[in-house]
Amino acid sequence: MLEIRYCMSDYVTTRFPITKGGYQKLESELEALKSERPKIIKSISDARELGDLSENAEYHAARERQGLVESKIMELESKKSRAEVIEVSELSGDTVMFGATVTVSVYDEQSDTTSEVKYQIVGEYEADVSKNMISIKSPLVLALLGKREGDSVELKTPRGDYKVYQINKIEFI
Repeated sequence: MLEIRYCMSDYVTTRFPITKGGYQKLESELEALKSERPKIIKSISDARELGDLSENAEYHAARERQGLVESKIMELESKKSRAEVIEVSELSGDTVMFGATVTVSVYDEQSDTTSEVKYQIVGEYEADVSKNMISIKSPLVLALLGKREGDSVELKTPRGDYKVYQINKIEFI
């Protein structure tokens, strides 16, 4: 797992891996939030003109929205500054690691069925199970890290049954 620590004065900053696409998504979300700032400021200004601020729901809602947006902007700027952008197409190897696209056969003991699934291993921020993009910190990936084609791992699911994952193919696309 890629985790690089840099000591800077009295605190530690942890860098984390992210794909180029994930980084672009992060930048887009950050820009969208920053573009909301003028609208929120206008809402606050308009609400102030309505008079008494102690009972002004519009004012309080706009201030709350401003706080939420500023908090999210700070969070995303922190992530952006700590991101270690990895160009997946430049990676190679024969073991499961960040950026790999892994094809596995999944044997479900409860239903006695086997299916084939392809997952891309990505950073936490860009994980999206509906697109088979799973976090490098997920239990499945933690079990698969460092394994090779032909290796198998057995995991207990949250429901309590077991699934066996056999690695069929590892690629970097």
